[in-house]
Amino acid sequence: MKAVILAAGEGSRMRPLTHSRPKVMLPIANKPILEHLLIEAREAGIGEFIFIVGYCDEQVRNYFGRGEKWGVNIAYCEQRKQLGTADALRMVADMLDGKFLVVNGDVIVSREDIGRLLSNGNNTISVIEVKDTRGLGMVELCEGKVVHIYEKTEKPPTRIANAGLYLFTPDIFTAISRTVKSPRGEYEITDSLQLLMEAGQDISAQEIKYWLDLSYPWDLLSANELMLDGLEPQNLGEVEENVVLKEAVSIGKNTVIKSGTYIVGPVIIGEGCEIGPNCYIRPHTSIGNGCHIGASVEVKNSIIMKGSKLPHHNYVGDSVIGEQCNLGAGTKIANLRLDKKDIQVAGIDTKRRKLGAIIGDRVETGINASINVGCIIGNNTFIGLGAVVSGVILPNSKLL
Repeated sequence: MKAVILAAGEGSRMRPLTHSRPKVMLPIANKPILEHLLIEAREAGIGEFIFIVGYCDEQVRNYFGRGEKWGVNIAYCEQRKQLGTADALRMVADMLDGKFLVVNGDVIVSREDIGRLLSNGNNTISVIEVKDTRGLGMVELCEGKVVHIYEKTEKPPTRIANAGLYLFTPDIFTAISRTVKSPRGEYEITDSLQLLMEAGQDISAQEIKYWLDLSYPWDLLSANELMLDGLEPQNLGEVEENVVLKEAVSIGKNTVIKSGTYIVGPVIIGEGCEIGPNCYIRPHTSIGNGCHIGASVEVKNSIIMKGSKLPHHNYVGDSVIGEQCNLGAGTKIANLRLDKKDIQVAGIDTKRRKLGAIIGDRVETGINASINVGCIIGNNTFIGLGAVVSGVILPNSKLL
């Protein structure tokens, strides 16, 4: 059986992190979202994949190639203009034969749930009950069958969410051929399924147990925590004397952990990094390849992408920092309001009591810059010495 992975979109709600990469390539525990999904599907028995790509597709192609590294076969189909999920599947109809799996490339589901889905005989939607229905497609059920699908309705009559994991038979292509554009201007696969139901075909629902839905940048932090909880410790680098490693710590090739460094896992550190001396790395931190975490720096529960530098007297907590950033000496990121209330970002309730900053690629700060809770900083921004930054900062800004 083949799996079609929908990976063509940008993921605009993840900006600024998706200004220079597709959402599916955002890292969690030092692997792209799409790699985690690929591994789970492979372990469920899938060996043939079709990646539908579009936005910044060269990054997906260059990273995954033809799938040799993972022991699978990957083919690609380009959806240059994103016109919806039904449009994407229409493009690969001649590459499929019999039943096939379809997965949104920006979710992570488990191999156990995928394996159970593969045993079904008819068109099936995977569903999961959620507390927060914002931005989700919802499904109304009756005796295990789907009776109606609500696509991102403001007040849906159900809390059963469409998990973005489907098993389809060739019948879906008949419905896709009759699907018209939705009010959002896209050809929605959920509309195709609605047409099948109206024609008298049953659409089954299978509840899944594990689902990571990643809508906003701060969702990466929650996913990173979950992924790191299963981390296996390893040391492929060099650890100098007087270094303390507690719990699960994974150290990549050619990484040096210098004297006086104190690391409490789960923590994953990529290849070619320089860590320390005398820094403190706290649990649930992921540090990408080629990073420098220097003297008297503290990092907690954060994602630091490749090539970024926190070299002197910095504090970074509950934050996501993009690639090739450089924080000047003494730059601090606040992660807790004085009143301890949940943090709002651009009018959105993050439902997080602790959240630092979401920083795009190639951002530089001067010495002693202060960045407030919930700050969003766009790519290629320069923040001058002693500056105090709050709110949303547009890309290419200069704050002096």
